[in-house]
Amino acid sequence: MSDPDQPPTPDDLPGLLEEGDQAESRARLDRLSEADAEARKRGLRAVRNAAEERPAVVEELAAPLSTFLTDEDRAVRLTTAKLFVTLAESEPAVVPPAVDALADRLADDEEFYYVRARCAEALGYAAVDSPEKVTDPETLADLRVGLSFDEPEVREKLAKALAYVALGDPDRLRHRVDSLAEHLDDEHELVRYHLCTALVVVGCAHPAKLADAEDALRERVADENPYVRGRAAEALGVLAGSSVEIESTPDLDEIDAEGDETPSFLTDRVRFYRRRVTDEQSGSAPAGVGTIESVRDGTAGVVEEMISPDDGECPHCGLALPEGGPPTCPRCGAPR
Repeated sequence: MSDPDQPPTPDDLPGLLEEGDQAESRARLDRLSEADAEARKRGLRAVRNAAEERPAVVEELAAPLSTFLTDEDRAVRLTTAKLFVTLAESEPAVVPPAVDALADRLADDEEFYYVRARCAEALGYAAVDSPEKVTDPETLADLRVGLSFDEPEVREKLAKALAYVALGDPDRLRHRVDSLAEHLDDEHELVRYHLCTALVVVGCAHPAKLADAEDALRERVADENPYVRGRAAEALGVLAGSSVEIESTPDLDEIDAEGDETPSFLTDRVRFYRRRVTDEQSGSAPAGVGTIESVRDGTAGVVEEMISPDDGECPHCGLALPEGGPPTCPRCGAPR
């Protein structure tokens, strides 16, 4: 055990966590707050690295870690928010003690937008496991209002959080379908994808509610991104299976006939929609379409496909970037 009279250092935090010494780890975190900013960042990165391999080692430390979300140094706050994304994605059950602190950072309109974005992402992951602890009306309002922010990185993370809120409990968003639909024309394809995904999930539980988004979803059927088109077609297919009467969409006749590079994600969902609208029974029904389980199991993989950049392109907005250019995209501001 380290000498309590020595200055606080972050370097032995991983060892303490591996030993399972929660009391000493908590004490070291308390003392770490007195160190300089570089030491605080280094300590938090060490905790994050340990959590990536064994998230359970920090299961009792969410509350003391959350105090760094209000650190005076912006980089420390961002490092802490990223740490909670790591925890929430791999071990969401450990995050609830930090939910209030994460929600406060999300709600702070003077906070650095990357910090807000990462806090939203962490809340979304946590909502899948503990929707009742995360999705209070105030937090949902902050997520929805945030879709109007200027920064695409923030809008993407907030839209993603809303999709995961829906996966945790579709009822939480059943009365917000129209407000989500208002943002389906966002310039950022990941925002459009995540919002269409949220609507699919809500529709699986409450199909008639999608009538409030029907017009906006029809517009997305012509989206330039095939994954957005696929989710929009899936949502319309879910709506077609409800008691609400809808018209067929002629545009779908051509949309999945785009050559060998058309992803099966799109063609399966167009086929799903067409069968729902026309009662067409020829051919086999596409498996794993139009269910909450299929969205939960597949959406992360879809996003990976969407953000895999072509050489020399921004992974977020697709802007062509010169080799050796700036570390951030000049269009959307996201890291390269």
